[in-house]
Amino acid sequence: MTRLFLTAALSCALALPALAAQPAEGEKLAQNQDYAFRLSDAITTLDPQKTGDSEGAEITRQLFEGLLNQDAAGAPVPGVATGFELSEDRRTYTFHLRPEARWSNGDPVTAADFVHAWRRLADPATGSEYAWFIELMHVENASAVVKGRKKPEELGVKAVDDHTLVVRLTVPTPYFPKLVTHGATFPVNRASLAAGGDDWTAAEKLVGNGAYVLKSHELGVQIGMEKNPRYWDAGHVVMSHVKALTVTDADAALSRYEAGELDRVPIPAGQYASLRQRFPDQAVSIPRSCTYAYLFNLGDKGPKALKDLRVRKALSYAMPRETVVRQILQDGQRPAYGWTPGTIEGFLAPEPDQAGWTPAERLDKARALLAEAGYGPGKPLKLTLTFNSDETHEKIALAAQQAYAQLGVELALDQVAWKIHADRLLAGDFQLARYGWCSDYDEASSFLDYFRATGLNYGRYANPEFDRLMEQSRTAPDPNRPYAAAERILAEDMPLIPIYHYAGAELIRDDIRGLPTAKAPNAWYAKDLYRIRK
Repeated sequence: MTRLFLTAALSCALALPALAAQPAEGEKLAQNQDYAFRLSDAITTLDPQKTGDSEGAEITRQLFEGLLNQDAAGAPVPGVATGFELSEDRRTYTFHLRPEARWSNGDPVTAADFVHAWRRLADPATGSEYAWFIELMHVENASAVVKGRKKPEELGVKAVDDHTLVVRLTVPTPYFPKLVTHGATFPVNRASLAAGGDDWTAAEKLVGNGAYVLKSHELGVQIGMEKNPRYWDAGHVVMSHVKALTVTDADAALSRYEAGELDRVPIPAGQYASLRQRFPDQAVSIPRSCTYAYLFNLGDKGPKALKDLRVRKALSYAMPRETVVRQILQDGQRPAYGWTPGTIEGFLAPEPDQAGWTPAERLDKARALLAEAGYGPGKPLKLTLTFNSDETHEKIALAAQQAYAQLGVELALDQVAWKIHADRLLAGDFQLARYGWCSDYDEASSFLDYFRATGLNYGRYANPEFDRLMEQSRTAPDPNRPYAAAERILAEDMPLIPIYHYAGAELIRDDIRGLPTAKAPNAWYAKDLYRIRK
């Protein structure tokens, strides 16, 4: 086996495990070290294997800790595990757990706690919404256990001793270390779970191993947490109290922010520009690892015109991306010229040629390509765009329709309910279709796997070289190289029209430090936060 370190700075992280939570030079800590954030809905469960939404994950991340955490850029860093070894065939991970890790009741955190949690995740009897995640991780026998064909004890995870956890995979999975930062993989205290029954996550009863303990939980009202004195790195945790307030309405959340009740809230749609003027040091637009696009149907049910690469390129070139992000959205979104966003940790997104052209140059090239393909006066290109009902989707569709009209393209708009739209995508019953994709994990394959011939791939795109590169990425020393090559193939084959990469506009108190704002959604940890004296 080869010893692997999680980041180039791992040795420093081990020496100063919570360095991010310490004030920078010249900063002084405020006396108040409380933090309050907004939840948009009630959190119905704090069980890490049953939490199925991103906001629930925000809470469980404070109460529990997995093998690895994420740094501000999304890269994996030590959590309960100090590091791992990877076998030569890249299918067996051996994690080394820190002996000082403790549960909030004083029990040691052991490898067996992780084994129990992972078996519990895969076990159909648990009824976890995230059972599919253990399959995504490619843990040996995961699919068979999830489907009830094998027992949970046959899952490819083993506690060699209290501080050594071995995980066997069915195939090499380069992004596996990133997957074990997910809440579904967090350990559970077996004695607490057995004794507590269905109510084991209740306030003052939940036994966690995170930096905070649960002090109160009023369903749909608030969740209160306090610093855990038994957390292995409690000496570096600065924020004393953390509170989550449920506020379903975005405008109401903004009002409570202005009243000083909340320290971070999303900005209601369309208000980013005005709030940035009012709060220049607090309004931020955070890139998200999501892409909004129009898919071409290249399958048997798709129109013949779209089989012509010249047509697909012309439609992509003529898409009015700048109009969409600057006039329609206005929340800091960025024009997209490729499928995979550059916000993915470790991935340098190649820039297609058209990204450097002016809108006028793109239109000229689009006209020339359509003419080459045989379309023009007397023979207009006629297509239908399908999209689900939403005011913003409609505005973007109208902008595309107007831009294409300049080329003599007649684009009919077909606005339908979400259920109908989803059914048509699944059946391949569309010509062009609105689509959005966000990464399930912080790695380029979360996007690129979509376009494998065997991927979700609603547009039925197929390119053997693309598939070969994605297969090669599983065993490549640096998978980002084949990922970049695969992204360049997509830019050339144009199976979609990338339109924009998402952004999240938020207000964050200007005395808060430690929140990752390079991209969103990115895991944040209250243990890394602190307030400075203003």
